[in-house]
Amino acid sequence: MMGSFIWLVTQGSPLLAEAAEAEAEAGGFGLNFDILETNLINLAILVGVLVYFGSKVVGKTLSDRRERIETEIVAAENRAKEAAAALQKQQQRLTEAQAEAERIRQSATTNAQQAKEQILAQVGIDIQRLKETATQDLNTARERAIAQLRASVVAMALQKVESQLESGLDENIQQQTIDRSIALLGGSK
Repeated sequence: MMGSFIWLVTQGSPLLAEAAEAEAEAGGFGLNFDILETNLINLAILVGVLVYFGSKVVGKTLSDRRERIETEIVAAENRAKEAAAALQKQQQRLTEAQAEAERIRQSATTNAQQAKEQILAQVGIDIQRLKETATQDLNTARERAIAQLRASVVAMALQKVESQLESGLDENIQQQTIDRSIALLGGSK
């Protein structure tokens, strides 16, 4: 391409220059195709140098950018894999924690039921013991009352006997008392 451009400039420039001058003299717009006047050679060299060296710089820049993008993509994929692994691990921990919570809840329910049964059994034992104690206390109180009544009856009987003794025993009563005493002792009469 560069060769075609140079050939066009060197071979076609006198013809083009004449056509441009004729157009300029006619009062219209025209182009100057004189290579030396327009400095097209310098421009062609400058464009060639830019294309030659610029393509290397642009290629290197694009290559570097591509490598950075590829590196960032690989790093992003690695982070995504790590995040997925961390998510899986956390989900597993969550599942384990839920299972442990369920086990603790069941254990607490079982322990509560056992404690309830133990308390009810102990309450039953305590109620039975209180009933027995109340019965014993009632029997003791009854026995005390009976003993007090007996003591009272004995005291009253003694008092009556003493009063009768003081008033004197007639002979008939004395004889009956003696006979009873002998009969109680095993005598005859």
